[in-house]
Amino acid sequence: MEAAKILWADDELDLLKPQVYFLEKKGYRFVLVSNGHDALEEYTQHKDIDVVFLDESMPGLSGLETLAKFKAINPNLPVVMITKNETENIMEEAIGSQIDDYLIKPVNPHQVLLTLKKLIDNKRLVQEKTTSSYLQDFRNISLQINSVSDLKGWIEIYKGIIGWELKLDQSENTEMTNILATQKTEANNEFAKFVGKHYQEWIDKPEKAPIMSHRLIKEKIIPLMAPNKTVVMILLDNLRFDQWKAIEPKISERYRIHEEEQFISILPTSTQYSRNAIFAGMLPAQIEQRYEDWWLNDNEKGGKNMHESELLEKQLARHFKTMPKFSYNKITQVQDAKALPDAYANLLDNQLSVIVYNFIDMLSHARTEMEVLKELAGDEKAYRSLTSSWFSNSPLWALLQKLAEKKVTVVITTDHGTIRVKSPVKVVGDRETTTNLRYKVGRNLNYDRKDVFEIKDPKKAGLPSPNLSSTFIFTKNDGFFLYPNNYNYYHNYFLHSFQHGGISMEEMICPIITLFPK
Repeated sequence: MEAAKILWADDELDLLKPQVYFLEKKGYRFVLVSNGHDALEEYTQHKDIDVVFLDESMPGLSGLETLAKFKAINPNLPVVMITKNETENIMEEAIGSQIDDYLIKPVNPHQVLLTLKKLIDNKRLVQEKTTSSYLQDFRNISLQINSVSDLKGWIEIYKGIIGWELKLDQSENTEMTNILATQKTEANNEFAKFVGKHYQEWIDKPEKAPIMSHRLIKEKIIPLMAPNKTVVMILLDNLRFDQWKAIEPKISERYRIHEEEQFISILPTSTQYSRNAIFAGMLPAQIEQRYEDWWLNDNEKGGKNMHESELLEKQLARHFKTMPKFSYNKITQVQDAKALPDAYANLLDNQLSVIVYNFIDMLSHARTEMEVLKELAGDEKAYRSLTSSWFSNSPLWALLQKLAEKKVTVVITTDHGTIRVKSPVKVVGDRETTTNLRYKVGRNLNYDRKDVFEIKDPKKAGLPSPNLSSTFIFTKNDGFFLYPNNYNYYHNYFLHSFQHGGISMEEMICPIITLFPK
């Protein structure tokens, strides 16, 4: 690897000899110039400069003026400002002009070395440290996977794996990323066994169960509500925990994270079931029984989530003697999203304002259909990055910034997550079998029982039964259902697509974040 090249501009070059001598012995190369004009000319001609050091008080073109010109040529070029004093206004101007570091004269050679390592070798050092730390933790995670006995333990395993995914994103170590992916697959396989063992118990004994979809508003939203106080609940359809962590730094600019918790999505982990359950405060079978006109089964035509506002109203009425003022807003079109920040004042008139935002769900589905999105969101890292980029430039972030100026409590949550599918699972069903790739419900399903989690009696799991003999089956980990007909075509078409409806940590362990404005 070729030694890094430093361009150093200072009108007192003789004073730099000790630093240059020390750093050349460390393998660095130097180009020394006495003014800003020469520095710019040198860079323009050669462009092989890795870092620029600029004296702040050079005659002619000042350090700050030279800095501005460098950033205009190449905004990503690392520039270090060197100054004789820490005058506040100079430092503020330099930092505002995006310097990467600054040093105070007289400059110690070791200080310069530290700066160079931070700017040039940072990625390599981070990668080495991250790799070493993950390898040390690898055994601990494996032991946890094989010994965990409760849901709290599984949530900690999942959060730990996501934490390492985010760190490895920065280190760009493909080998370690692949090892972690294998460990995540192992964890998901065991998690599916855990869910299969305990799911019916969670339904039968809610007092001993984790918070699930149908208890989310009762347990986490209603306790926050009070007269003369506004709670804004933002439900981002299909938001995974790792995607929350991707947008968290942006949100932390304006909000303090009061609580970061998790709830468990009911099965199927699909919008029709989980989101209706959230707003109704009921399991799907109870919704169908009590509000028959508001529920459509998988094999029935029509929108499956058309009555969320009415279901929410009924749930609030059950918990309050006096009906609180609330609003419900579903954002499915770009024009609706753009209008939301301008109408934010209307949200403040309510005790509870609910916003359902469908972008991430649409993104995951569109990715399956559009080749360009397959490239942009090719893997987990890219999917997180795309989510972060969208959020930073979205009307939703514009709205959150406006809300941050008011004394409101904001809760960000979701209805379910999603998983990138890799393992085909064969199934045979009749014409009325649901088309979802992660779960099936039908009368005459033919499948290998070891490949699925099955619910033979849907009513016992709080699920409606379209027919007396209906069975629900769910894929586990990264599986996806395929029919034998045109098997190869559909296998290639859906392979590595993001799907939901089944059992995995990504789909079932959902974030619920309570935020207070700073």
